Order: sequence, then structure tokens, then C-alpha cells
Amino acid sequence: MSTSNEVTSYQFTPTQDWFSHNIESWTALFPLVKSDHPRVLEIGSWEGRSAIFLLNNLCKDGSEIVCIDHFDLLGTEAGRQRLSRVQHNLALTGKHARVLAQFSVPALMELLKEEMSAKDPGFDWIYVDGSHEADDTLLDGELVWRLARKGAIIIFDDYHWDKEPEDSVHHPKRGIDTFLILHAGEYERLTDDKHYQVVLKKLTDMRIGFLVGPANDQSLNVALEYGINVVLTIDSSYAIGAAVTIRSLVENMSERITIYIADCGLHTDDRAKLKETIKDYGKVTLVFLQLPEDSLARKMGPTWAKLDVIELLPIERVLYLDADVLVRKSLKPLWDVDLGEKCIGAARDIGHPMGHEKMERRPYFNAGVLLIDLAKARFEVDRLKKLGMEMKNAKFRDQDALNMIFADNWVSLDLNWNAQGLGTYANYPSDDRKSLAMEQMNDPSIVHFTGPVYPSMAEVLNPYVQPPTAKPWGYLGSPGHPYQGEWWDTLERTSWKGTRSSASWREKIKDEVEKAIDMASRKLREVTLTEA
Repeated sequence: MSTSNEVTSYQFTPTQDWFSHNIESWTALFPLVKSDHPRVLEIGSWEGRSAIFLLNNLCKDGSEIVCIDHFDLLGTEAGRQRLSRVQHNLALTGKHARVLAQFSVPALMELLKEEMSAKDPGFDWIYVDGSHEADDTLLDGELVWRLARKGAIIIFDDYHWDKEPEDSVHHPKRGIDTFLILHAGEYERLTDDKHYQVVLKKLTDMRIGFLVGPANDQSLNVALEYGINVVLTIDSSYAIGAAVTIRSLVENMSERITIYIADCGLHTDDRAKLKETIKDYGKVTLVFLQLPEDSLARKMGPTWAKLDVIELLPIERVLYLDADVLVRKSLKPLWDVDLGEKCIGAARDIGHPMGHEKMERRPYFNAGVLLIDLAKARFEVDRLKKLGMEMKNAKFRDQDALNMIFADNWVSLDLNWNAQGLGTYANYPSDDRKSLAMEQMNDPSIVHFTGPVYPSMAEVLNPYVQPPTAKPWGYLGSPGHPYQGEWWDTLERTSWKGTRSSASWREKIKDEVEKAIDMASRKLREVTLTEA
């Protein structure tokens, strides 16, 4: 049996194949389709992999497929390219295919109107893989049900989609489950609850039921509303910092946001507090990701998790944020930055604009804020893993590895999106720093509190970097930093409210100071004994 992958002239993106794993299960369903010339309808075609497979293996001469996909309403270059690829791929089959470049509801309404006067109306195979919103999925199901002939096979995709929690209104499962309850007794379910797809055989006659008028137009931005994807990688020592990052993010955004947290060692209480921090924001979803056993983070520490998430995340574009940043303005302009053919967007490193002594001298970016085209970056996963293991002792570890892998493959972002070293080394004169537009950090959208949580005594007393850099929640705080107060004010609007004034917090800070002093004393004794 032929598949689309065997035809080299088809135009498909290798890293965006979400269909081929269904070939075996779909093929087993073909004998259930009794029509000599089956008509096929699918919602959500992307580049046409599933449509090509059906045309080549289910549809015979005289058969037809109708593909519905909004293709970004042709308002983006990516959407126009996908439509061009679908049309190219469908044409290669030589079968009758029709593409409706619309949202599913107006397109289905158009089909309903046409089918009312058709000689032999309806479809024998329907695939629903459009919007993932629960209500949209339910509406798609209701409309295709009216277009489905008796005996039709109807497939709902993404029943166990991993981008959103399954009980969320932003997950198709709730819409599918509602559909199943509403039409109980009208279908035979051919898959069980554990299956990623819900496959039904319709047992009732087709009932179109109404005529429709033209659809209303909507603005592209409002209609698409893809939302923004953000990822953090944290363990319990950074949970409090993540709370401020997340709270400041959602307070400055009106768009839908899905926040992924790669769990590098969070306590159960940390998870509960982070969820509580966003409970009043209905457009925000928090998803915790478990790192696989072979991940770099599990082998070498949490800082390496930002390399792991490139492969782990179930999305195509993401904004990575360190858990020591404070968001002060909307990040929608950052999210909309056109990366062109590049994999990532990042701001230059203020401390080392041209890299450090262990790196090749060239523009060097800070990895605390990264806009990542995951579809492109995944081509580098094997190299990232290999180089990560080789550079586990590098000066700036993951940041050095990322700069090596993406040395010629990044877009330079304004320092407004990653304001580092404020109140300390950013003010120091440097020949390399002269080439940077430092004024972009005067009123930044993202403040990055660089430095350790608990600096050593050597770092605290270093005469060349004063005030020293450190996190607001460490024993030293962030002395001299112009936005430290704003950070603490934001913390008071999280589930960590009251932390700074609590007895347990003061005791923890005291313990960390004593540890730093003890470590410094031991090192001094070691040096003294060595000299003697």
C-alpha cells in the first residue's frame, strides 16, 4: 500500500508529521466504508498528509475529498505557504479534491447549504482535527454530524492531546465527551477511552436540517488568537522566582497564554502554589512537564533543561523565560518578532557581548530570554545533546552550548527584552559594550536578575563588581538594583505573599549567610595551610 512518504515530489515538512502513525489503524477501518465512491471531509489539513493518504488508499475514481483549513485566513506567509503545499500535494494524486480556506464553521455552513440541493448528499469518512478549543470541537462535531451519511466513519483527533490539561476548556476532550453524551445511542464507538482518537460509526440517517446565510467577517488577529506559549525550567529553589515571573507575565497580557513548567525537582506544595498564583486568570493554562530519564537535566542539573524542552514541548513556537525575570510590559510584540529562517531570537549578553575567554570571539547572546522556532530548532536536537554532554563544565554551561550550536542562527533582540546587570556591571565602561544600544534598558519590558541566588563571600566582596549581582530572594537580595522593589511587590500578589516578613524566611536567610561564611572560612584555611 502506498503512502505519501514514498512520493518524493510531495511537499511536506519533515518535523511536522502528526499523521503517519495513524496509517495502520485507519487502514483497518477502510472495509467499513461501503460506498463504491466514498466522499471524504476533513477539518484541519495542515500540509495534506492525511488527505493524500485517503485519496491514494480509500478514494477511487469518482471519489472526492473536501479539505477545510483556515490557513491563517491567508493573512500570514506561513498560512499562504501551507495552502500552496496542500494544493500542490492534492494535485499530484490526480483525484478530485477541493480546498476551503476558511474557518470550519463558515465552511461547514457552506457545505450544508450545498448539500441541501445535492443529488446524493453527505460524506462517508469525516476527520475532525481543527480547533482544539472544547466548544469549537463540539460545534465542529455537531455540524459534521449533519453531513455524515448513515454508516459514515467519523474520527475526532487529539482526545489525549498533551498541550493542555484534559479537563480544560482549551482541550478538545471536553467537547468530544459532550458530543458523545449528546448523541449516545446514535453511533458505535470503535475505539476505547485510552485511544488518542475517538472513532465512531454513525448508526442514524443523515439530517442536514437547515439552510444558512453568509458568514460574518472577523478581524484576523481576533479570529486566529493562537495564544502565546511560554516555558520555564525550575526546581524548588527557583519556585519563588517563577511565581514572580509568571504573575508579572499574566498581569501584563490580555492574550491566551499556555505556560509550561519543566519540573526539575519541584515539591508538591510548589506546584500547588504556582497554580494558585494564576487562579484568577481564565485565559492562562499551567502545564507541568516531566523530564525523561535520559534528559540532560537529569544527568547534569536543572540549568540544562532549556535544551531538553526543545524536543519535549508539544508545540512549534515558544518563549523561554528564566525564572529570575520580571515582566513589566506586554510580551505580544516580542512573541510576534519575525525570526525569518533563524531558529531563535535572543538579546546580547551585557556582561560578555562578544563572548568570554573560553569562547570564540563573536556576538554572544544571553540565554535567559529566548524566542524559539521549535520546528526548526528540533533539527539540532542530536547536536545539542552531544555538545551539552561535552560542555557540562563550560563556564556558562547551557548558554555556551546554545551559542555554539546557534552561532549563525539567531536574531538579535532589543535589550528591552532582556535587561541584565542593571544597577551593577551594566554601568561599567567596556569597549565591547559600546556597540550595544544600552538605552534600550532604560524602561525595559523584561528585567533579568542575573547572578546566583546565594553568592559566595568572594563574589560579595569582589571589588570589580559592586554592588554584586544576586537574586532578590537570596540572602543578599539584589543590592542597588532599580527593580528589586518592584520584584518584591509582585511577589506579594502571588501565593508566596508574606514570605519576606515570615520567621521561617528570616531563619532560612540566616542559615544561608552562615553557610557562605563557613565556606569562605574553610577556603581561607585551606589557602593558609597550603602557603605554610
